[in-house]
Amino acid sequence: MKDIKTLYLIRHSKSSWEHGVSDLNRPLKQRGIKDANLVSNYLNGRAINPQIILCSPSKRTQETAHIFIDNLGLNSVDFKLIETLYDFSGSDVLNVIKACDDSVNSLLIFGHNNALTSIVNTYGSEYVDNVTTTGFVEIHFEISSWKNLNKGETKKIVFP
Repeated sequence: MKDIKTLYLIRHSKSSWEHGVSDLNRPLKQRGIKDANLVSNYLNGRAINPQIILCSPSKRTQETAHIFIDNLGLNSVDFKLIETLYDFSGSDVLNVIKACDDSVNSLLIFGHNNALTSIVNTYGSEYVDNVTTTGFVEIHFEISSWKNLNKGETKKIVFP
């Protein structure tokens, strides 16, 4: 029996450009809140069981994460803000994944594009043109260590 590691990736929901704030501090717009509720409620009861949740420190990503956490009943799961997940290329996100402790078999990351699309297309088995805002992708890997991340199998893609 091979070890299976599960990676869940969720791109933040649609953010608002109405407020004169920095990119890091942009909140969700109403549509983003609606989409986060739509996707997370759809996923409820579909075996989304992360052992740890890692999130970019941006306001829009945290707001998205909290909607998913509440709707999926994940409030008791260890939640950490990771500075380097505020990444748009994917290299920093990849470093965070590969540095994950091997005792963790299921990891949920809330992040940004183009980082998530890049990871999905490099490591998943299905090509995705673009991980949309509030997009969810689940990939399984036959590895015992995150350090050995290689091509996995895309199990689920949910876009609003």
